[in-house]
Amino acid sequence: MNRPPLDIERLRRALTETPELAFFTGVEVVESTGSTNADLLARADDPEVDRLVLLAEAQEQGRGRLARQWASPPRAQISLSMLVRTAGLDPELLGWLPLLTGTAVVDALRSATGVPAALKWPNDVLIEGRKVAGILAEVAAGPRPAVVMGIGVNVSLGADELPVPHATSLTLCDVPDPDRTELVLALLTEFARRYTTWRDSGWDTATLADAYRERCATLGTPVRAELPGGGLLTGIARDIDSAGRLLIGEEAVAAGDITHLRPNE
Repeated sequence: MNRPPLDIERLRRALTETPELAFFTGVEVVESTGSTNADLLARADDPEVDRLVLLAEAQEQGRGRLARQWASPPRAQISLSMLVRTAGLDPELLGWLPLLTGTAVVDALRSATGVPAALKWPNDVLIEGRKVAGILAEVAAGPRPAVVMGIGVNVSLGADELPVPHATSLTLCDVPDPDRTELVLALLTEFARRYTTWRDSGWDTATLADAYRERCATLGTPVRAELPGGGLLTGIARDIDSAGRLLIGEEAVAAGDITHLRPNE
């Protein structure tokens, strides 16, 4: 299978030539690393590091939500992290940042490939019920707080390379020869657009919440939530609240592993 490398020169040129991408201060590509998130978290103490994008052609110790680990075959995925300083953002609103990122990923995949991407709360990206992308947000504390947003997208993985049976890839969804460089540019453009709009609104969450609801396949669906500590909650996911928590019946869930159920389950 032909898996060309990312075009780093094209990425860097786009940061200077595309107005939306001027949001980012730089982009770096490494051939292999343990975790792009961990690499950027290690650089968060440097006050000069802000709005920096790091990509890896292969990632050996990637981390997902709930401490799940995974590794990517070389050039078969997008393994991307970006460090964003969050000055001016109320810490109580930080939970909206991964939801914003998920919304941006859905829009980028739809616009760049035409796939019917949707969200599973909080920020797994699905195509026809199978996971194609995941997002992990990690906070770096310090005098200049930062959040590192990690995005992993399955691009050209074959069925025998999927990390879990319920995953998929763009190639398996009949996207012919997906261009990873083009996809990265779409991801960065959508994130920058949504983040700057949110910032310029004074961090108002109403518009962001409406956009998230429109893209979330979980809402209106029977679900089972496996909660931290081992609890289970089953019911209809009816909405998200003002903090981005999932409302299952009358219960607000801030964290958990969500499974979409069939009506008779």
